[in-house]
Amino acid sequence: MRRVELSRAGREPMPTTEPAATWITYQHAQRITSLGRTTLWRIVKSGEVKSVSIGRAVRINRHSLEEYMEHQAEGN
Repeated sequence: MRRVELSRAGREPMPTTEPAATWITYQHAQRITSLGRTTLWRIVKSGEVKSVSIGRAVRINRHSLEEYMEHQAEGN
């Protein structure tokens, strides 16, 4: 996500970026991989990608997901 803040003088925009989250939601994972929720659920459930459940919330480890995608791109 990109936010724009004004400089102290209030004239020039100063771009700021937030660091990439380490743990992401299924919705965020869908956006960055273009995979469907069911496919992501299957990958997570199989243990191929690290995830954590806290109550009803599930978070996917972004680095683990990116490694999985790279591995798949290399032809398994």
